[in-house]
Amino acid sequence: MNRTEVLEYITNRENSRVEFKRDDCQPDSLAKEMAALLNRKGGVILLGVEDDGEISGLTRSRTATEEWVMNIARQNLQPGTNPVWTCLEIEQGKEVGIIEFAADSLGKPYKARRGNAWVTFTRVGSTSREATREEEGRLYQAARIIRYETKMVHNTEFDDFDHARIKNYFQHVLKRAAPAQTENANWRQLLLNSDLLIADEGMVGASVAGLLLFGKNPNRQVPQAGVTAVAFLNTVKQYDTGDEEIIRGPLVSRISKRGRSIEKGVIDRTVDFVERNMGSIAHLEGGRRRRKKAYPMDAVREAVVNAVAHRDYSHEGTDIEVSLYSDRLEIISPGQLPNGMTVEKMREGVVRMARNQLLKEILRDYGYIERYGMGVRNRIIESVRRNNGTEPDLVEEETRFLVRLWKRSPAIG
Repeated sequence: MNRTEVLEYITNRENSRVEFKRDDCQPDSLAKEMAALLNRKGGVILLGVEDDGEISGLTRSRTATEEWVMNIARQNLQPGTNPVWTCLEIEQGKEVGIIEFAADSLGKPYKARRGNAWVTFTRVGSTSREATREEEGRLYQAARIIRYETKMVHNTEFDDFDHARIKNYFQHVLKRAAPAQTENANWRQLLLNSDLLIADEGMVGASVAGLLLFGKNPNRQVPQAGVTAVAFLNTVKQYDTGDEEIIRGPLVSRISKRGRSIEKGVIDRTVDFVERNMGSIAHLEGGRRRRKKAYPMDAVREAVVNAVAHRDYSHEGTDIEVSLYSDRLEIISPGQLPNGMTVEKMREGVVRMARNQLLKEILRDYGYIERYGMGVRNRIIESVRRNNGTEPDLVEEETRFLVRLWKRSPAIG
């Protein structure tokens, strides 16, 4: 980092990735800011800068300050870490210490010492605060220490599954022998082996993924399992709508031996909603004016499947949102991208990681997900470009991920 970059940080003030700190602060106070930045997506602490951006400078030597910072990073954080340290003279006679943390820190959740306790902190805007239980759970999930999808849902049992859909999966999708319908003990063992049922401290219950995929009524125990779909008449949300549907039930369809849908699940019902409300656009074909669907169906399907497969299900009570406007389609899934995933990597198709590995694998069995991780690049970006010449928006925000497809017809001469 150079002087110009430091001055730019100071000019732009504190934010979710930048913290100003005096160098005579208490070690616990500095450790709190370190943990909060590490638990988010990394960032920078400028030591020797006041909250209002005034440069007060370091009050001790570069060597002494560096040693103090590194001791705090190793002894007042759990796990300890080694930040990047730089010291620059920003104004005449005034030096600023720069403490940098990488965006892809793998030790989450980081805890900071507070007296005799260890506390998890997180960053919200320019403020560092103690993480809620839900936020801490997501940090453990991001670190892959726990997987929310294989968490046991209490007060559930074998009978909470749609037995016909479960049998359909093993027999017609996997094409393997399955126990007879009356062999409940054998079915329970099969579902335990598949992580659709979970044993925990003497209890057995459905996993989150098991209910999402094959539950009779997933929303009863997992309120965030579903899609809210709305077709608006104009370019903004309003009370008057063309169509709306709260889509509930198991994610996957029940299929015939020939692979045709017998009873549609949430994914296929959501795709159907978009198809019947998307409208069409004009285009030229051999000099003649023709009409075609506003969005390519493979792009719509891929966007819906990705939202269902990769959303953060620890955001409880929050549906996936599918919104059709007169000029665009937006699909919003709760939660940020998993650790290591970026929008740029998605566009290139170079990352094949998943937050919900079990969900992904079973959706792949059904053919919803391709095997090579190229769905966003090939099925969304390229197919939309071919369809109407527009560029899809992939946007990661604080608590959600947005896919936006534009409905714009190429110019017709």
